[in-house]
Amino acid sequence: MRPVIPRTDPAPSRLRYRLERMRLTPGYRRLFRLGLPLLMVAGLAGGYLADDGRRADLGERIAEIRRQIETRPEFMVHLLSLDGASAGVQEDIHEIFPYDLPASSFDLDLPAIRAMIEDLPAIARADLRIRQGGVLAVEITERVPVALWRTRAGIDVLDITGAAIDSVAARADRPDLPVLTGAGADRAVPQALDILAAARALDQPVRGLVRMGERRWDLVLDNGKRVLLPEDEPVRALERVIVLDHANDMLERDLVTIDMRLGARPTVRLSETATEEWWHLTRAGGATDNSAGATGR
Repeated sequence: MRPVIPRTDPAPSRLRYRLERMRLTPGYRRLFRLGLPLLMVAGLAGGYLADDGRRADLGERIAEIRRQIETRPEFMVHLLSLDGASAGVQEDIHEIFPYDLPASSFDLDLPAIRAMIEDLPAIARADLRIRQGGVLAVEITERVPVALWRTRAGIDVLDITGAAIDSVAARADRPDLPVLTGAGADRAVPQALDILAAARALDQPVRGLVRMGERRWDLVLDNGKRVLLPEDEPVRALERVIVLDHANDMLERDLVTIDMRLGARPTVRLSETATEEWWHLTRAGGATDNSAGATGR
């Protein structure tokens, strides 16, 4: 009779079963495939960089590699090109340019350079770009002077927006520009230019415009006569003065001001000489009437 040999149970133990199931999960497999290698690399790198000398040496090597890349010929800027700028503006830009050329394009802060250039009073806009061949091209749009603004501090040159571009010592330095005076004149330059454009139809030369109360204009003629314009529609009021002048030669008369602030009732102010003569004629006419009346009686 053969002896009975006990057979081992092929089923895994409970612990082994759980470990096998855990080993087959995606997270466990990613941990051993990626996590452990990364932890080992991080540990080795941390151990290597724990020394201050090694860290400093590594930083110097990285800086040297970066410097070699940034200073390659294809990344160097050798020339500053200014397009659309006058000679005076070019001198101002060269004077404030903060870099010594040649310089690496990585060292140039283009937004800061643009803001610095646009801070110049004579410049309205600046566009910067680096061209091939190491050229920093700057396209300049200058402000266009349209009028002079006389203040107590001096005479400023204004553009269409009222920005002060420059200053002049005397009116004769810019005889091609009209003169504006008065507080707030710089904030109404477009309206002033419209008035001056309409005033070209006058037979009298214009001396300038005076801003009154920061809300309306007085047109001053070369002979000292003034046309007081309203706050609303000043050009239309001036056109009425032009029509009256062409019809009756009003500006040729001995007047001081023509008040157009009330459109329905234009008012003129005579000079002292004209006023005295008018009163003289009025009194003389009145005395003649009285004498005639007495004789009739």
